[in-house]
Amino acid sequence: MKLSLKYFATTAVFFGLLAGVAGADEKAKTKILLIGKQPDHPWGTHMYLHTCRMLTKCLQQTDGVETVVSDGWPKDAAKLKGVKTIVVYTTPAAELLLDGPHRDEVDLLMKRGVGLVTIHWASAVHKKNLDRLGDRWLSYMGGTWVSNVGLSTGKSPLKQLIPKHPICRGWSEYELHDEFYLNPTIVKAKSLLQVTTKGQDVVVGWAHERKDGGRAFGTTLGHYYRNFQIEAFRRMIVNGILWTAHIDVPKGGAPVTLSEKELALPPKPKK
Repeated sequence: MKLSLKYFATTAVFFGLLAGVAGADEKAKTKILLIGKQPDHPWGTHMYLHTCRMLTKCLQQTDGVETVVSDGWPKDAAKLKGVKTIVVYTTPAAELLLDGPHRDEVDLLMKRGVGLVTIHWASAVHKKNLDRLGDRWLSYMGGTWVSNVGLSTGKSPLKQLIPKHPICRGWSEYELHDEFYLNPTIVKAKSLLQVTTKGQDVVVGWAHERKDGGRAFGTTLGHYYRNFQIEAFRRMIVNGILWTAHIDVPKGGAPVTLSEKELALPPKPKK
């Protein structure tokens, strides 16, 4: 059977269009890297990697989002390719990002406008390293907590200082029980979230827009995994991640609905 040139031309155009659509879909993906680490606290607290994996299930509910989880800074360069924002839930992220062989790589990503989110202890720099790392760290985050200048564990209303900010969409003030980091250093960022503990108001979340176009969201909340099981808390975190990735946060906040099974802690390892 002979096929006309017109058939081949039409077929070529058709598959070319398909390839174009596939390419457009691929380009539309917003890649988010979440970095955790192995446990270093009592079970149910600082659940770094487990929390990162749970957050990916929330983030993937937003169209066009692609997620990657890494135990520590990625050794595979492919995980960093095309990344739009980096979420860190580990020990102090100042040391993780600025004290390793990848320091220059991190700096280049920040200069390219890649977003940065730090959760709980990751929103910190060790006091002994403040003079050495502080300026660069603050240029990325706009604020930090110096570990360990003060801690308080208890209950407090979680107050929105800028209710119209996209990170505050879809949730309202509620009582939270957490480990609060006292005396944060807010330099260039906007104070966004606040609790009251030990008779003082303490900023526990801030948002920063860098001159390079990158955005940062830091929160010192997140000690107990049970807080991530609260929908309002998850929404606040996911809103912040999407905002740093330059994704429009819906007026009702990001979708973060998960089943009890998806939210549950894994079995505690046997000693």
